Parts: sequence; C-alpha cells; structure tokens
Amino acid sequence: MATITKVVLRNFKRFEKLDLRLNPGLNVLLGDNEAGKSSVLLAIDLTLSASRTKFETLGVEALLSATAVSRFLDGARTVANLPKVLIELFLTPGGEPLLCGKNNVDGAECDGIKMECAVPRELEVEVAELLRDREAPFPYEYYVPRFSTFAEDSQLGFKKYVRHLLIDSSRIDSEQASKIYTQSLFNSNADHKAKNKLEASYRRVKDEFRDEHLKPINEKIPDFAFGVRTSSKSNLGTDLVILEDNLPLDIRGKGRQCMVKIDFALRKGTAANPLHLLLLEEPENHLSHSNMRKLVEQLSKVEGRQLLVATHSSLISSRLDLRKAALLGAPPGKQGALSGLTDDTAKFFMKAPDNNVLEFSLSKKVILVEGDAEFILLEALYARHAKGASLAADRVHVISVGGTSFKRYLELAKLLGVKTAVVRDNDKDWQKTCVDNYDDYKMDNARVFADEDNARSTFEICLYDDNKALCEKHLGAERKTLGVREYMLANKADAAFQLLEKAGAELVAPQYIQDAIAWIRQ
Repeated sequence: MATITKVVLRNFKRFEKLDLRLNPGLNVLLGDNEAGKSSVLLAIDLTLSASRTKFETLGVEALLSATAVSRFLDGARTVANLPKVLIELFLTPGGEPLLCGKNNVDGAECDGIKMECAVPRELEVEVAELLRDREAPFPYEYYVPRFSTFAEDSQLGFKKYVRHLLIDSSRIDSEQASKIYTQSLFNSNADHKAKNKLEASYRRVKDEFRDEHLKPINEKIPDFAFGVRTSSKSNLGTDLVILEDNLPLDIRGKGRQCMVKIDFALRKGTAANPLHLLLLEEPENHLSHSNMRKLVEQLSKVEGRQLLVATHSSLISSRLDLRKAALLGAPPGKQGALSGLTDDTAKFFMKAPDNNVLEFSLSKKVILVEGDAEFILLEALYARHAKGASLAADRVHVISVGGTSFKRYLELAKLLGVKTAVVRDNDKDWQKTCVDNYDDYKMDNARVFADEDNARSTFEICLYDDNKALCEKHLGAERKTLGVREYMLANKADAAFQLLEKAGAELVAPQYIQDAIAWIRQ
C-alpha cells in the first residue's frame, strides 16, 4: 500500500515553506484557526487528483502565497524572481519505476508525486515585457499547473498511484453524500446479474413513461420530442434514495448527514479498487458528544490505509493518541513534538475525562489551577493584580486540571515550550507536595506556585485569611451552623461564585497567586 511519508509545500497559501512528516497510519493535524490544517489537506487532494480543472476552479490567486507575492512586488520584478507554487508528496517505495526519481527538493532518489505552478517558459518573454511596467499587476493569469512524478512522468490523470478520498464535514454536500452512499449500498447488496436486470427494468419503465404519458405532448411539437434521461448520470443507481422512517436521508439533520458521509469514507474501497488514503476535515462538525465518541471509536479502528484528520476537538486529538499529532503553526522543531510523549502520559490523555489538551497545546501561556474555585475567581484576581490587564489581552489561558494531572501537562509544557504556571494547594506539606514532588519537572518555562505556610493548606483558607472582612460580609449573613471559612471549604465552587458576584473587583489574591500572575506576564 502506497503511503505519504512527507509533504513539502513551497509558496502554497499561508505556507512559504513547510516540510511535514507523516505516519503510515493515523495522523492528526492540530492548529489554531488559519494555522493551515485545511491547506495541507487541500494540497494533498489537489496533487493526488492531478486535475487541472480543480486547480483552475480554485484559482492561482487563492493558492499562491500572498506573502511571496508581496515580496516579489516590493523587490526586483523579473521573471526569474517570480514565486512558484510547489507541492511534493514523498511516498513509500513501491517498485514503480515511473514514480521513482530525483525530481524533488531533496534531490533524492525516491518515489513521489508533485504539482508545480509557474509561468511556462514559452510565456516568459511576454511576462517580462509586462513586468517592465512598475504599475502592472501580478501576472496570475500566466501561471499554469503541471503535475508529474519524481521520475517526470506527467500521465498522472490516467493512473492513480494513491487512491484517496477527501471528506470535508464543514461543507456538507448532502445530496452528493447521500447519492454516493446510496450507490454504495446498492452495489454491495445486489450482485452483478441482479443489478443488470434491475437496470434494464428501470430503463424499460422510462421508455414506457415516454411512450405512454409524454406522447400527447410530443404530438403537439412534431419537430421535437420530450424524452426521459437515460445515461450513466441518470440510472437506477443515481436515482435511488435511501429512506429512514419514510423520509429521504438527505433531508435529515446535518449531524446525521455528517455521520453518513464519514461512515461511507471509512468503509469505501474494495480489493479491486482499494482506497489508500482518507482525508477528514473537521469530522466533529455537527456531532453530539455521543456521536463524537462513536466517531473516535470508528477512527481508532481504521486499518490498512493512511488517515489524516484535521480537527479542533480535544476529544478526537487525545483519544486518537497525541503522539500521532502534528502541530501546524508551531516552530518547525515543535511540529512533531508530541511524538515524544511517554507512553504512560499518552494513554492517560486517551482515557482522562474532559481534558483540555488541545487548548493547552495551542497556547503560549497557561495557568494551571487545581479546582473550580480558583478557575472561577482567577480572571477577577488577574485583572486586580495585572494593573487592569486581562487574561484575554495577555493571551493567557486558565485550565482547571486537578492536582493529579499537573505532571501530565508539565510533560506537554516541556515538549512544546508552553510557559506554564502551576497554581496549587500545599496540602499541609509545602516542601514535599510543591517542591520535591516536581524535582523531575524543572524547566525555564514552568514553575509551581503555592503558599509556603503549611497552615494555609488550601486556596479557600488563603483567600479567607487575606479577605476576611469581605468574606464575612458577603458570606456570613446566612450562616447558622458553619462558620464562613468552613462554609468556603465545604462549598468551594458556590462560595467562589458568590464572592465573584458580590465582591470580585475587591478581592485580594493570595501572594503565591500574585507571584504566578507577575511571572506569567514577564
């Protein structure tokens, strides 16, 4: 089975340069908005399709890097300096001589397919004349795509070395998805003889309809006649619809359509027509939590083909094994950093409930807190001690992870370089809990912050001690059995929310939280 080992992009959409290595099986593409996840899938789809029509439908202006264009227009406007779009897909060796060659950026003898878009040589003189005018626009209209293998074989449209399917759930084409799914079910449930018989019967019914019901109208237009379409695009397979509870599937909700589309993608392919590669764009779109879990289970069981999934979902990225993830938008040395996760931590995130691993991985600065109370109040405390700045303005993310998970996230911080402040309780033993416990996690980009006084063992105790008058004023009126401090310890989230609502701007953060805020802002 042919698989892609590396994707090389030059001047393609947002990427002036990208070299992305892929696993032979599962690959998860992670990244913020505009990081280029969709662009990678599009580049692969365009090159494997080898379709000039598809390329021209998108347009050179939409595919050529805007940064490269701007640099050209601001520099020496010569034909030799015109930027070129280049996509190269390095493949596993397959013994196919027409694939293997040195026509690639590495100059290495290997299998591969490429797409290059540039001004062809026969048009260079005309373009050079155009560029002499400093006011002339960029010559997009002169660009022509060329598809070839690394052995310079350009007959890619006639032979598919890597059979692939792109499913973009963010742009549901419900009619097309249902039509393909219907044909698949029909073909798998009717043998060749039965299909031929049904097709013949269907054509006969169309002919009878024409001869019987259209005859009165056709007699009124003797020079012409109405007929019923009978072609490869209008036959029994294309005209059948699937009914679910007597309703056509294509008028179901988007979530249901999504599941149909993805289900089809995961099962498509036969021995005679194998599917080597699946490209899934945001498969979580329109899915409920239960269907998302079902999807993850389906994806985790895919075998015998390569799979690329672009997602914004922490559930999908972590449950499918973070070690298979590539971080787009990260510095080149960090794109595949998650492959360095220990087996134990990778499995932890696959099983941990409601983790925020994707939010953490895409952040520059993070404050990890132990519980709901700290999470509820930290935004107000940050604004108070950051001189009016906000978490959002400083691009600091607050994530509640629970005390037992701190080390898992610190492992991520070490691999990704995320600046991380751990804010936690000292649990009545500051030295053991907050110092010795993290001996193996010392790094410049992460620090642990906790109160050094063992008597101030929790956030609630520290908050009460440092804001006693406010806490008594706003929480003491209705207390009959528990004192205010005891109430705060027994009802951590409720007490924190009440204080936020009644006195959020007046609260003073314990000193260790002030220290964490000051450090994360440096």
